Amino acid sequence: MPIHFRLPNFFQQRFPWLLWLLVWPLAAGRLPNTDKPLTLRPEPLALQPPTFRVAQVRDERPDRRAVAWLLPAPGTNPATPRPIDLQGGAAVALQQFATQSLPSQPSTRAVRVRIRALRITEKAAPGGRVEGEIQVQLAFDWLRPDAAPLLLTEYRSGARYGRLATDAAVVEPALRQVLAGGLRYLNGWLTRAAEQDARLATRVQPTFRYDQRQTEPDTLFYDPARPLAWSDFTGPPRAGNFAAAVFPGFSYQGKPRLRNGVIELDITLQVFVVRSSSWVGPGKNAYYLAHEQRHFDLVKLVAERFRRSATADSLTVEDYNSILQRQYLRSFMEMNRIQERYDAETHHGTNAAAQQRWDQQIEADLRRFGER
Repeated sequence: MPIHFRLPNFFQQRFPWLLWLLVWPLAAGRLPNTDKPLTLRPEPLALQPPTFRVAQVRDERPDRRAVAWLLPAPGTNPATPRPIDLQGGAAVALQQFATQSLPSQPSTRAVRVRIRALRITEKAAPGGRVEGEIQVQLAFDWLRPDAAPLLLTEYRSGARYGRLATDAAVVEPALRQVLAGGLRYLNGWLTRAAEQDARLATRVQPTFRYDQRQTEPDTLFYDPARPLAWSDFTGPPRAGNFAAAVFPGFSYQGKPRLRNGVIELDITLQVFVVRSSSWVGPGKNAYYLAHEQRHFDLVKLVAERFRRSATADSLTVEDYNSILQRQYLRSFMEMNRIQERYDAETHHGTNAAAQQRWDQQIEADLRRFGER
């Protein structure tokens, strides 16, 4: 039987994926018993590569009594369309059709198909013919393993066919082609979207590097080869009981990139001292400079612990940015606590014994993190 494809302008504008199939039978035959359910035959789909598997089908049609309303053979009384369902019901039939038609690939993305519209209607035409129309609307959800289902896309399609009143053999193939078109459409959509839509990523892979540029006049970035110098303390001296004060901190910047279904998160860590907020009085010496350097070292250790907490296992595709922010805030509060404790126990460096204990512990931690 020849098959003619035609896509009206209205549907081209609103539904560019719409398949409009015009099917005419070649020869007449005996009309099957229209009281029997329609049985969908498999339609082998050579998808290369397959991007999904149908894990679930849900029937969401408002009217689920039948899929098809077919005209009976001539002479049947009454000569009105009869409701005919798919074998096993719409959800079961579509699940079996997808399972048998798609390549077996258990590792691919699990998808739920929601049937929003699936209907075949027929009417009598001149010359003892019958005209049929198929309407299909499917929604595709990704059943994510650790999150709520995500709506991916929708497929709307239709087909018209003509047949002799005595031959309904064309109905099932026409419906099968429309449904197969929906599965092909989804595979193509996923193939294109996987490289563009971060929602489809399967995991987050963070990588870290430290900013050690020494190009900003008011900012000194942490570098083991470039310790603090008194010349970095450019703020005006303040009255108080200690000789100097340093203003260290740390921050991060993340730049995501989607590649092969993975969000590659390039994170730059900045451990720094703000020169204009750091000051020194007249009593400066090497001992107090070493005490201020330990403040800088402690921030470096906090940043290193932050880096090691932000692992691929701790970040989710849906919320990696918020998770990083929470981890950073916890680390920032830890930084403030440890700085206060350091100054309290060493009395801002005047307790030599306590200072020596802190020096030893900080050096051990820096070696453990590969900074010595």
